[in-house]
Amino acid sequence: MKLLLLLSGIFYAVLCVFSIVTGLIYMSGKRKLNPLELSDKYVEKLKNGNKLEQFTKRMGFVTFVVGIVQGLTSYAIILGRGTGYYALATGFTVFSICSVLFKLKGKINGFPLMKLAFYLAILAVLIIYRGVYF
Repeated sequence: MKLLLLLSGIFYAVLCVFSIVTGLIYMSGKRKLNPLELSDKYVEKLKNGNKLEQFTKRMGFVTFVVGIVQGLTSYAIILGRGTGYYALATGFTVFSICSVLFKLKGKINGFPLMKLAFYLAILAVLIIYRGVYF
């Protein structure tokens, strides 16, 4: 029972580190935003040279903040016992599902589909173990 929650928390902890590092790289301008992370329609809007660079830096900040929230979600899942922790973990997981679905508009590739599958699995674990763990 608790193993699935622990694995869910570890998943968010790994994403936390990845998002914080990626956000810092994007904010510093050392790397351009990966077009696979955006819909085709949005990539077309950003083809004008400077727009992509500015957007990349803004998205770096957003990615950094999301990494912090992923860390808090990991903490909530692994150590939390209470309604507030459950609300944070469940709410952010639903947000993550919506985010991936939005990004999938116009593109289908393996990485977002894999993230979507993990988020749906985590949501199922949180719902199933709501009464047991939180």
